[in-house]
Amino acid sequence: MSADPVLHAEREHLRRSRADLEAMREHTLSLTAQGSDHVSTEYLKAALYRRAKALADDPNLPLFFGRIDRTDDESDETYETFHIGRRHVMDGNGDPMVVDWRADVSRAFYRATRADPHGVTLRRRYGFAGGELTSYEDEHLLDPGEADITSRILTEEIERPRVGPMRDIVATIQPEQDEVVRASLDRTVCVQGAPGTGKTAVGLHRAAFLLHTYRERLARTGVLVIGPNQAFLHYIAQVLPTLGEVDVRQVTVAELVESVPIRGTDNPETAALKGDERLATVIRNAIWSHVQEPAETLYVTRGTRRWRVPVHEAADAIRTLRERGDGYTTARSLLGQRLAHRILLRMEAAGEITDDRVQNAVARSRPVKDYVDQLWPALDPVKLVMRLLSEPELLATAADGILGDDERQRLLWRKPARGPKTAPWSHADAVLVDEAAAALERVPGVGHVVLDEAQDLSPMELRAVGRRAATGSLTILGDIAQGTTPWATPSWPEALRHLAHDDAHPPFPPGTHRRPGPRGRPPATLEVLRKGYRVPAAVVEFAGRLLPVIAPGIAPPEPVRSNPGRLDVTRAPGGDLRAAVADAVREVAAREGSVGVIVADDAAPEVAAALDDAGPPYGQLADDARITLLPATLAKGLEYDHVVVVEPAAIVAAEPAGLRRLYVVLTRAVSSLTVVHCHPLPDALA
Repeated sequence: MSADPVLHAEREHLRRSRADLEAMREHTLSLTAQGSDHVSTEYLKAALYRRAKALADDPNLPLFFGRIDRTDDESDETYETFHIGRRHVMDGNGDPMVVDWRADVSRAFYRATRADPHGVTLRRRYGFAGGELTSYEDEHLLDPGEADITSRILTEEIERPRVGPMRDIVATIQPEQDEVVRASLDRTVCVQGAPGTGKTAVGLHRAAFLLHTYRERLARTGVLVIGPNQAFLHYIAQVLPTLGEVDVRQVTVAELVESVPIRGTDNPETAALKGDERLATVIRNAIWSHVQEPAETLYVTRGTRRWRVPVHEAADAIRTLRERGDGYTTARSLLGQRLAHRILLRMEAAGEITDDRVQNAVARSRPVKDYVDQLWPALDPVKLVMRLLSEPELLATAADGILGDDERQRLLWRKPARGPKTAPWSHADAVLVDEAAAALERVPGVGHVVLDEAQDLSPMELRAVGRRAATGSLTILGDIAQGTTPWATPSWPEALRHLAHDDAHPPFPPGTHRRPGPRGRPPATLEVLRKGYRVPAAVVEFAGRLLPVIAPGIAPPEPVRSNPGRLDVTRAPGGDLRAAVADAVREVAAREGSVGVIVADDAAPEVAAALDDAGPPYGQLADDARITLLPATLAKGLEYDHVVVVEPAAIVAAEPAGLRRLYVVLTRAVSSLTVVHCHPLPDALA
């Protein structure tokens, strides 16, 4: 038994909380799903399964990490104590044992200060080891005789070695981060954050907060997390489940627009052109160019009578539908009904009895269907884009006044495609297909979208993401200084403009001068995270030397960690890079924590051979190994306690945005950075 009665009492509270959580889970498992029909029964079964899965206890994670004692504003006497944890736990009487960190009462744990205590008299933090409570630390916010202290437990948690996937940060959320996390669903938040400021974690925790606060609404519409690549998604995969949210879809941008088999790649200039927002107008022009002006009268026979729709009335129906702003396919589906309604009016004027069934029958009749097919043909987005990239005539018509001759030639495939399945589709082409599909018929969206590494997306990719936000509610995360693609966004206002586009409206029909306004979108705010909690001062200073060159307007993060970290820059003795790399990896592997060995993409086989010969065991990205060898292009968004960067000059030379890539690579280190090189370092670092 602990000699400290407070520690003993808190351990007992933890034990009872775990028992109550297990009782909650057992109660959920004991429930029987019984709906009014088979479909509702299966839906209830799935809901109970997800609920039971969310209540599963991980013995390696503490159920609570903090506590607050609050006072009554009128009496100034403590009246209630709350233990703050990852999920809500209640006892058999329904009283809270642990309060979910997302609950409104928990806000004070993160926001309380001596200047503004939020009614908190005591804030307690807990130290844990392997899920066992080992220590506690108290902060008396209303005691004038107690000096401000730097929380040892908070510091140790922030600086704890980072072996394995990304962890949640519920125990260490800082006030400026909490402002973003608790932003309401009706706000779109764009977070500019330098390396180590926790922007990815903040975005994921905002998703968890919204799912808790708007549970019923988002249960219907869902939340979507979009990351740059599978390595990144693998790294963050466990954050939301540890917070009790097990039903969130996580995809890459490539998976988001997956519609054609990717067989080809574009050179940077062509990819940048295909990602240009002007291509959205080209695609819409190509689509709406298929709508023809009527030249013949429509005749429909009903019984012994023949009814007609004159050319000018058919043209008026087409013009009205184009002005509505619906997608091409939606408007096309209404044309038959509009024409049938004109016939219905003539039938009623002639004294015939009509109703909706008669109008529907006329709309489905062969003459009306053939007339619609002739004037407003059905289109397939894959075939349309294939034709646009294969047929110079269609591209010239759609891009007239938008693209120059050289640009049109650059877009065209070198060899005409024989069919959609054999066409040389690239990722940028798939994004164009997605744009065409949305122009034909609005794509379904979700209630909230979290987009990470947004600075690297092209305008067309940003439009594709924006379409998935059904209500326009997004969390956009990134760092302008880490933009490494040729089409990287120059500023967040520019990116927000593309995300908030209005994609359904056709070009102005002939003779018209108005278009419906854009869909209502929540207001967007830009939040800047300045404090660096992960990257130590020594690494920030070294990598920050690149900022005046790659992003003059971006300030480096402000390191707040007590440990300044370690920086070693080693020139390979005798020019033997392989031996120097193996030595450096062996040295850092002796330290506690994860190790990332980052190299230029084409140098990965040579470094792998060096480690195979003389280095410690290592793994690839998907292996969850303690030592990971990875190419520079996949390093974005990942973190390692110790990073070994091999030959910065090769990383810089590998791509046009090489200095930005190097900045990303250097800032993956949480505790120490080792740079090994033969060639001179870039001038900004030397």
